Amino acid sequence: MKKFILSLAFFGTMLCAMAQQPKSFDIDLWQNGLPNSNGIDKTQPYNNETRNFKPSIRVFLPEDSVKTGMAVLVCPGGGYRVLSIGQEGYDWAEHFTKMGIATIVLSYRMPMGVKEVPMSDATEAMRIIRENAEKWGVNPKKVGIMGSSAGGHLASTIATHNDEATRPDFQILFYPVISMDKEITHMDSHNCFVGENASKELEEQYSNALQVTPQTPPAILLLSDDDFLVPSRNSAEYYIALKKNKVKASMHVYPSGGHGWGCGKWFKYHKEMMQDLKIWIDSIK
Repeated sequence: MKKFILSLAFFGTMLCAMAQQPKSFDIDLWQNGLPNSNGIDKTQPYNNETRNFKPSIRVFLPEDSVKTGMAVLVCPGGGYRVLSIGQEGYDWAEHFTKMGIATIVLSYRMPMGVKEVPMSDATEAMRIIRENAEKWGVNPKKVGIMGSSAGGHLASTIATHNDEATRPDFQILFYPVISMDKEITHMDSHNCFVGENASKELEEQYSNALQVTPQTPPAILLLSDDDFLVPSRNSAEYYIALKKNKVKASMHVYPSGGHGWGCGKWFKYHKEMMQDLKIWIDSIK
């Protein structure tokens, strides 16, 4: 009898945990064929070991009672080599949907030196979100982009290089790679995105602090002072460029935490970070 009761309790706990996860559905980005290739994207399996990912989005929608009309496209990090799809991707869905924000997590293809590959995946995801805005209860003028680490480079690239149709309305950037300048970039991201022997002109083109204009969307940057992987100058230079162009921006530098904490509750300043993020989001609604 005791085992039966324990089994029921365990089953009940599992049901509660499952109930906390927002419902989701997946959409393949390129149902009519890929527009470009990194050389391995037509093969399987799709996982971090092969560095091959099926370009797709997973859509999490908030309950009607809390939805705000806002949506965010989430670009996980991973140095343009792998995807940190959990802590910097799917795990954000619970937080954002509780805030009434539709959360769309992007599985993008690794560039492998072909920068157009992840850029086209992110651009197509933005197009699909706005195309389905009415169906998903989203305001097409409140669609933002979020990225962590190399995903922050992808997010800021879409924010600074795309035209109005697929440019996001706001940016949330966690410890982002911003520059392709060899002095301050994350070299693995640099080599995977523009290539080891990239020209100075190409590096400048995708050093996104140099590409900010008054049309660049508002941004919040969140990072640790002791980030050992992506120098804080990346965020600082982006923030300064935004302010020079009179773009609404906020930057939060936490005393410690290193790199890659995402929405992990183990991050010492997780509570403060979530509060800072919510305050900023509320300010742009």
